[in-house]
Amino acid sequence: IDITVVIGGEAGQGIQTVGEMLARAVHRTGLYVQAINDFESRIRGGHSFMQLRISDAPVNCPDHRVHLLVALSAETYDLHKDEMAEDGVIVIDQEEECRAENAYCVPVTRLAKDAGGKIMANTVAAGACMGLLGASADALKNVLTERFAEKSASVLEQNNAAAEKGMAAVEHIDFRWRFQWPNESAKGLLISGSRALALGALAADCRFAAFYPMSPATGILVHLHQLAEQYPVVVEQAEGEIAAANMVIGAAFAGVRAMTATSGGGFSLMTEALGMAGITETPMVIVNAQRPGPATGLPTRTGQGDLMFVISASQDEFPRFVFAPASVTGAFETMIRAFDLTEKYQVPVIVLVDQYFNDSLFIAEKPLVVPETIAPYTVTDADMADPSAYKRFAVTESGVSPRALPCNGDALVMVTANEHADDGHLSEKQSDRNNQMAKRKAKLPQMAAEIFAPGAYHGDSPILLVGWGSTDAVICEAVERLRAEGHDVGCLHFTDLWPFPAEAAEKALSGVGRFYMVEQNGSAQLGRLIRQQTGLKFSDAIVKIDGRPLRADDIVQQFKRLEE
Repeated sequence: IDITVVIGGEAGQGIQTVGEMLARAVHRTGLYVQAINDFESRIRGGHSFMQLRISDAPVNCPDHRVHLLVALSAETYDLHKDEMAEDGVIVIDQEEECRAENAYCVPVTRLAKDAGGKIMANTVAAGACMGLLGASADALKNVLTERFAEKSASVLEQNNAAAEKGMAAVEHIDFRWRFQWPNESAKGLLISGSRALALGALAADCRFAAFYPMSPATGILVHLHQLAEQYPVVVEQAEGEIAAANMVIGAAFAGVRAMTATSGGGFSLMTEALGMAGITETPMVIVNAQRPGPATGLPTRTGQGDLMFVISASQDEFPRFVFAPASVTGAFETMIRAFDLTEKYQVPVIVLVDQYFNDSLFIAEKPLVVPETIAPYTVTDADMADPSAYKRFAVTESGVSPRALPCNGDALVMVTANEHADDGHLSEKQSDRNNQMAKRKAKLPQMAAEIFAPGAYHGDSPILLVGWGSTDAVICEAVERLRAEGHDVGCLHFTDLWPFPAEAAEKALSGVGRFYMVEQNGSAQLGRLIRQQTGLKFSDAIVKIDGRPLRADDIVQQFKRLEE
């Protein structure tokens, strides 16, 4: 089994609800599913769809072939009809749009009204999908029962009726890709990238989060806000990104693990605060959920255009970590590392994700493990021979000064956003400037030792595809397809990007015949970084800049053209 289902219509028709219900029903029966959420930056109108890839083997990225298309609008039909696989089926709400041999009219809207209201059209559509895929009515009803648990019994009854009408309406359709549902236990946890990041923050003992909503980072805020009812975390919607970043610095200065999340435009506003965290050596975690830009760009689309920006953001120089997790399990674990390392080295940590990753659903088969203990990285009066002589920015061999918390004893914590002496007071002495710059720079060798080397798949091949962040699974699938066609190709994938793992990158790449970058930006930014840090030059680049998720077929076709 390996099929793709697309449910599309206008924003406001509950397309995401249909997709999520179907994904959860599939997941519960023991099948694998991966779902992408594609929508325009409009409240109503415009084209919106969810694409689900269903398989009896693990799948972690979308496919380019559509086997079942449920079109609740004419635009959905027009946009996706050419993506259909052989013997695929199209279900259309409007009879007048059934122009193709493989198109069938199922009056979704009318059936919803018959069940109790037009609003349940998405439930009818979900029922039709389940019916065509060969599922039992109970599989969907179980999900409906959970979804409408807090609603009245009549609401659940109407939705069950709507689902049944949808299933009955497709009984006459011969769908080649119908399969036997295994009825096994669910494989792992079905989770979005946004939720994995939020859970990782809580597992790391994050106690304060400040945000100004900005797609595609808003989902992290929503999940943290929901979880705040169960966990000791304060979630604050600030009046803007600058305020959010400064709130995080204030909370961290007081000793609270704190974070914010935004997209590239919001991160641009936060860069001065980032610099303040750098010079005051205050822990700070920022998630940058990338979308194509510049300016407002494409608010609900995906991209990888911020890599070079975040590595050098804010004025002058100071150390930082930059991570880009490749999976939901990796995102959970990266957030735990981020909070640990930001306190251990007293530097900002930036986590790069993207819209595709944040808004899609994936199965995490590996358990999400919460640390049993949180390492303490602060000192108290009991740790000092003379608390009255405490110096917040004392020069040390490691570059990491003892960090005491304000108003927590006799040690006086002095901090300024200006360059300063070791006691924290503003200073313009050349010696103080030189000492503090050298002290901050001294952290870098130890920080570099914390960095994970890039992961390899068939890494001993003479040709490598090189990528970073959320593209890992799709690049690996492209490699599998290419190898099946006789191409001796592998891939190398980076999740830890700064300090850059130059030695590991050089070791992995220096012996290959050639390597191609695979990135969702226009200039192969990781490729430029590799050239800068190792001197190795990539042969060419496979790039995708249209804001849509990268697919294995995109890589395969471009690779073949490059190899001609």
